[in-house]
Amino acid sequence: MKKLLLLILLPFVFQAKPLRVGIAGMTHGHVGQVYTAIKKPQQDVIIVGFAEPNKELALSLLKKQNLPDSLWFPSLEALIAKTKPEAIAAFNSIYEHLEVVKVCAPKGIHVIVEKPLAVNMDHLNQMKALVAKHPIHLLTNFETTWYSSHAKMWQMVKEEKALGTIRKVVIMDGHRGPKEIGCAPEFLNWLTDPVMNGGGAIIDFGCYGADIMTWLMDGKKPISVTAVTQQLKPDVYPKVDDEASIILTYPDCQAIIQASWNWPFDRKDTEVYGTKGILVADKTNQMRYVTGDRFGKEGMLTLDPLPHDVSNVFPYLAAVVQGRVKSQKDLSSFAINQVVVEILEAARESAKTGKKVLLQH
Repeated sequence: MKKLLLLILLPFVFQAKPLRVGIAGMTHGHVGQVYTAIKKPQQDVIIVGFAEPNKELALSLLKKQNLPDSLWFPSLEALIAKTKPEAIAAFNSIYEHLEVVKVCAPKGIHVIVEKPLAVNMDHLNQMKALVAKHPIHLLTNFETTWYSSHAKMWQMVKEEKALGTIRKVVIMDGHRGPKEIGCAPEFLNWLTDPVMNGGGAIIDFGCYGADIMTWLMDGKKPISVTAVTQQLKPDVYPKVDDEASIILTYPDCQAIIQASWNWPFDRKDTEVYGTKGILVADKTNQMRYVTGDRFGKEGMLTLDPLPHDVSNVFPYLAAVVQGRVKSQKDLSSFAINQVVVEILEAARESAKTGKKVLLQH
């Protein structure tokens, strides 16, 4: 009888408690992910509060979500002192990510930020020093991390070697533009600021391609970075680029990253060209696969849902902090996203100078 009772209780004994997570900032349009997490019946995280210096904005957003004013805190320090979170998720400007890490790392509080990790190499180097001194998880959230197609792409390219040797990767990310799709004023204010965001489309959407390609290359840096940016809508975006193309060269392959605020529709597509075939991955539950002889044989692969722990940002954050998932060189890892920042810095320099930038190895 005791043995039977133990077997019945085991799932409850070993079920991890929800991770206590605080939110830093509410000006990022992706903060909607937090409200979704709060309302899910299966809770991976408990949102303990929102630190947002703009009280009027914070209370307005909480009211829209039928959440109590008591969740608002005027500063991250105040939130931490009162609620004792295990991790912080940043939904403020890219420039402000460093300050979040400065506050959290010495306290042993883990951090996940919205893409990209840092606004420039100076901020990244400060983050690296903080993480080296205070070993926390410092993660970066990309929408594309949670696509089933990317998990299948990794399996076919890296494990099964179904495409042979990768020769070219073309990654396309963008939409009509943040103003055109209706981003809120508090989001637009910093997203279109060259200091707070680090650039326009080259940062906002170029980071996806840099992340995916670095992941496919096992964290290796490209040999060179070449970029071209344009302001096709200077009346709408007078301070930053709205169109960017980045070319990354590696010893045996090349990547072309197309980042745009000018496409007629939303897209996040990755095309991988190998010596034996082609894969085209997007957010749908199918993936185009071309293989065979000279003219190719095309088919569609049906994809399985991702395991829960790696299905979205908050299940993933909880799984990493609680030790169920090892974040070493995955799409959200600190190792991969350091290279992403270096690529973006080189891309900005290349676009500014009109010259190819060689990366230090």
